Amino acid sequence: MEIASSSVAMTGIQRTRIVVALIIGAFIAVLNETMIQVAFPDLMRDYSAPLMTVQWLATVYMLVVGTLLPVTALLQQWFTTRQMFLSATIFFLVGTIVCGTAPVFSVLLIGRVVQALGTGLMLPVMMNTMMHIYPPERRGGAMGMIGLVVMFAPAIGPTVAGLIIDRLSWRWMFYLIIPIAAFSVLFAAALLRNVSDITKPKVDYLSIVLSCTGFGGLVYGLSAAAIYLSSETWGSLIVGGIALVLFVLRQLSIAAPILELRTFRYPMFSIAMVLVLLLMMVMFSAGLLLSQFMLIVLGMTAFEVGLCGLLPGVAYAAMSLVSGKLFDRYGVKVLIIPGFVLVLLSLWAFTWLDMGTTAVYIIAMNVLLSIGIPLVITPVQTAGLNALPRRLFPHGAAIVNTLMQIAGAIGIVTFTGILSKVSNDYMASSGNTWSDQLSGFSAGIQSAFWWAMAVGAAALIVGMFMKRAEPPE
Repeated sequence: MEIASSSVAMTGIQRTRIVVALIIGAFIAVLNETMIQVAFPDLMRDYSAPLMTVQWLATVYMLVVGTLLPVTALLQQWFTTRQMFLSATIFFLVGTIVCGTAPVFSVLLIGRVVQALGTGLMLPVMMNTMMHIYPPERRGGAMGMIGLVVMFAPAIGPTVAGLIIDRLSWRWMFYLIIPIAAFSVLFAAALLRNVSDITKPKVDYLSIVLSCTGFGGLVYGLSAAAIYLSSETWGSLIVGGIALVLFVLRQLSIAAPILELRTFRYPMFSIAMVLVLLLMMVMFSAGLLLSQFMLIVLGMTAFEVGLCGLLPGVAYAAMSLVSGKLFDRYGVKVLIIPGFVLVLLSLWAFTWLDMGTTAVYIIAMNVLLSIGIPLVITPVQTAGLNALPRRLFPHGAAIVNTLMQIAGAIGIVTFTGILSKVSNDYMASSGNTWSDQLSGFSAGIQSAFWWAMAVGAAALIVGMFMKRAEPPE
């Protein structure tokens, strides 16, 4: 009885329609997010813009999403699931049209901002809705479907973008998305229904300002720090950090916070969020490190690197579904131990990367990592969110998605910083020939993965405290 009351009563057909609408919208949003970077050289040529300018297409997207995510908990208490998701898909559709037809770079940048508004709304709504429409004993499979969308789309994004650019032009990356996005809007309008509770709490505008300043400053500062540490970067990090401290204090002192941080009073949720932070640091940075190694040391093209990511992406998507189903049957502990073994084994294998490494070796070890991560992250996220009462689902979903964004940025800054320092130290003690540079870069990659392995080991220790929590009322 207790379990049944924690989900929305509906037929299997109704639930399937909602899930299909959510997955279509989220899939194309995440897919488009990862396609744009492949087009940077073409965009630089067509708009006569330097790389630092074009890079803003990725930076502003991440900045908008990271700023919007914490506020979605409040928005989901003011607007219905239908209103939220339709707004998200319409934002994304309009942004895609603007990007595809942009006559100048500034218009393209505006289109990316509008697209990011859609993506930032879409992902927490999808997670929150899944938590509402599935009972606790089936939420593992539901979270597995989210993992499929979030990881399979970026895995095929660079490859699809490479094919489109080679045969058509970068604008077709947006043109081909437009009919799918339009279908998503119509499908959601026809079949999506509200499943969440509309409480319309008091809006604390100071909290919104502090949230946007804090998370926006942190995300921008971390993304900029991955490229170059400047006074502007430090200023962004300091202002963002101060605003975040004030934001946390504000949320703990008012009756209706926009992001309920008291969710961390639930032990299993808190442990799960620590694991999400650590594992996402490893996952995002590992992807970047491997792609840079293949591009620089192995001399592969961007398209070839994209192809090397296909099989690991498929493995991640498949294992997300499998691990979700297994969680529903066996719980969290049975899955995370073998998952961590695979994660640590693959990270250890990457500490041996050098100029003689083959692409087959990288793909094989990346597949192991892509099987291990979802064996841990899908059960952990589900167990953590299951520990929350229904009224806190929107806040839990917002926190999970925000932490994933921040963890990715922290991981990239940390491990690319290790890579850069070790590489520079190596060349300072040897020479500056091309061979020395490649050897130094390889040494930096190896050191970065040793540290990633240490983070993975720390996550394993934290994971030992995870257990299945009974859903509270």
